[in-house]
Amino acid sequence: MKSKIYHIALGLAVITASCKKIDNYPAPTETLKGTITDVATGKNVQSEVSGDNGNGTRIKLLETSWSSNPTPLYLATMQDGTFNNTKIFAATYNISAEGAFVPLVQTDASGHTTVDQSQNVEVKGGTTTVNFKVEPFLNIEWVGDPVVAADGSITAQVKITRGTTNPAFQQNITDVFLYVNNTKYIGNNNYDDKYSQQTAYAGTAGNDIVGTTLTLKTKGGALPVKRDYYVRVGARTDYGLKRYNYNEPKVVTVP
Repeated sequence: MKSKIYHIALGLAVITASCKKIDNYPAPTETLKGTITDVATGKNVQSEVSGDNGNGTRIKLLETSWSSNPTPLYLATMQDGTFNNTKIFAATYNISAEGAFVPLVQTDASGHTTVDQSQNVEVKGGTTTVNFKVEPFLNIEWVGDPVVAADGSITAQVKITRGTTNPAFQQNITDVFLYVNNTKYIGNNNYDDKYSQQTAYAGTAGNDIVGTTLTLKTKGGALPVKRDYYVRVGARTDYGLKRYNYNEPKVVTVP
């Protein structure tokens, strides 16, 4: 019996030692950073934080130096169109960006790649910068600044235009959202539902707003006074995951 116990204990010790050896790889220390810009305007493509879970913009990494069929790794981007991840393993990656813009990698019905604007990059040496130029589905521009109306609500004006001339990616506009929040981190993943206002469109009706000046107003009546609010507009088309395009947030003070 003692002999059996000894051999069992020895086996567990070996397994434990093996596991410790596997877990003792150096932690990732490389930095991968970059910017996603509109190829036509040169401006950063606004998004929302949380891109790693499929919302907003995210960076897709395929570690090709490890496998010919690697499992994708996704990194979040900031809402200003930049990304900066400081915990990347040194390796060679195929890198692309996914978001509310014309896909950088496209395939046909048979699964054959027809467009490939991904980048093969060796990440090493501290900091590696990878930038992407894309065609957003929609561009949203402020027309003047948001203001506090006489009834205590906030009104804003924007102009929405197509960001691509490719008809394959000019789907119907489904909705426009005026977001309000008390922090600068604002978008479809983080807003005050009491005051934020969504305008939905059926069929092709939303396409009529393209190129016009659109006036939006918060809901819920007067906002509490003596506070600063962050305001932002998002709009999306009926394509794929239906991600939003955005303009940059602005601050409105309710006196």
